[in-house]
Amino acid sequence: MEKYIGKSVYKGTAIGPVSVLKKKDSLVKRIHIDNTAEELKRLDAAKERTMTQLGQLYEKALQEVGEVNAAIFEVHQMMLEDDDYQDAIHSMIQNEEVNAEYAVAVTGDNFAEMFANMDDEYMQARSADVRDISNRLVRNLSGEEQIDWSTMEPSIIVADDLTPSETVQMDKSKILAFVTVHGSTNSHTAILARMMNIPALIGVPLELEKIHNGTRAIVDGREAVFYLDPEEEQLRQAEAAQQTEQRLRSLLADYKGRESVTKSGRKVNVYANIGSVSDVAYVLENDAEGIGLFRSEFLYLGRDSLPDETEQFNAYRQVLQMMAGKKVIIRTLDIGADKNVDYLGLGKEDNPAMGYRAIRICLEQPEIFKTQLRALLRAAKYGTLAIMYPMIISVEEVLDIQKIVAEVAKELEEEKIPYAIPEQGIMI
Repeated sequence: MEKYIGKSVYKGTAIGPVSVLKKKDSLVKRIHIDNTAEELKRLDAAKERTMTQLGQLYEKALQEVGEVNAAIFEVHQMMLEDDDYQDAIHSMIQNEEVNAEYAVAVTGDNFAEMFANMDDEYMQARSADVRDISNRLVRNLSGEEQIDWSTMEPSIIVADDLTPSETVQMDKSKILAFVTVHGSTNSHTAILARMMNIPALIGVPLELEKIHNGTRAIVDGREAVFYLDPEEEQLRQAEAAQQTEQRLRSLLADYKGRESVTKSGRKVNVYANIGSVSDVAYVLENDAEGIGLFRSEFLYLGRDSLPDETEQFNAYRQVLQMMAGKKVIIRTLDIGADKNVDYLGLGKEDNPAMGYRAIRICLEQPEIFKTQLRALLRAAKYGTLAIMYPMIISVEEVLDIQKIVAEVAKELEEEKIPYAIPEQGIMI
C-alpha cells in the first residue's frame, strides 16, 4: 500500500483500477523552409481544422456540463484567433524561414510562460489553455492522429496534467476519478471535474513511470488522499463513504430544480456563500438561487500587493456571467481582525474585531475603496449585482460611502466607461 497527499478539487470517493495517461512528448524539429507563403497556407488549413475540432468539443461539453462551462472551448477558439498569438507565429515563419510546427510550438511555449509568470492565479491557469491550443495545432500540422478515448475502461485517470479538451473527450461514464501531478484549482479542467461530479485530486507527488495500469486505487477527495494498492480496511472505509455520498446525492437530487417554499407557502431564497470565482461551480451544482455573500477580501489575501481594478473587474464579471441573472451580493473589502495583510501595515489593536477594519479602512484609504467600487460598478452591467458594505457603525459612514460612490460614477461617466449603479446595503 502507498499513500499520497494532494489537493482536492472535488470531494468525492472513488475505487477502481488506475489508467495512467502517458503523453508522447513529440519533439518538434526546426526545419528551414524556402516557400514561406506555402507554409502560411499550411498553417491556415491546420488552424481551420483546429477551429472545427474546438467547435465539436463545444457541442459535446454543452451536453455534459452546460453552456457556461462549454464556453471554455469558445474561449479557446478566441485564443487561437488572437492577433498577438497569430502575429508571433506568422512573424517567425516569415522572418526566420522556419516550419509552421516549430513556430507554433515556440510561440505556444512563450505565451504559456508569460501567463504562468503572472501574479493572478486565474491568469496562471490560462497557461495550460495556451499549451492545449498550441499542441492541437501542431498535431493538425503534422497529421498526427488525435487520441481515441472510445476504448477506455472504467478507471481512475492518472496523469501529469490534463487539458480541458482531454477531459471533455473522455467518456464521462467511464471516469471514476482524476489524479494529476500538476494542475490548478482554477484550471478549466478542475472546473469541468467539479461540474461533472468527478472526484479529483491535483498536486499528487507521483512517479508515473512506476505506476502500472490496472493497479487498484482509492481516491479520497474529502481528505485529499490517493491510495495505491490499498489494504482491505481502507477499501471497506472507502465503500462506506461511497454509500453515504450516494445517499446524500439522492436526498439532494429530490430538491434540485424545485422552488424553495415553506409548508405554509412562503417563498424563501436559498443563496450560497463563496470566496472565489471557482466556488461558483459548487453554487450551480447545488442549484442555489443566488449568491448571498461573495467575500471579496479573498482577492486581497495571500499576495504581496493589492489587486488592481482589471483583476477585480474580471473576477466580479465572471461570477455574474456564470450566475446568469441570479442575484450576486458582493461584500466590499473586509480586511482587519483575523484577516490581516502585511502590505497594508495595519499594526496591532487591543480589539481588532471592533476597530480599524473593513469599511473604516476603506474610508481612511479611499483610493483602495475607489478601485474596488470602479470594478464593481463596471461589473454591474453583466448581471444582477448587489453591494454589501461591512461592519457599519454609524449613519455618517453610510453618507461617506454614498459620496464616494457618486464620485466613482462621475469618473466612469467622464471616461465613457460603461457602468451601472447596483442595489446597495449594509452589514451592521
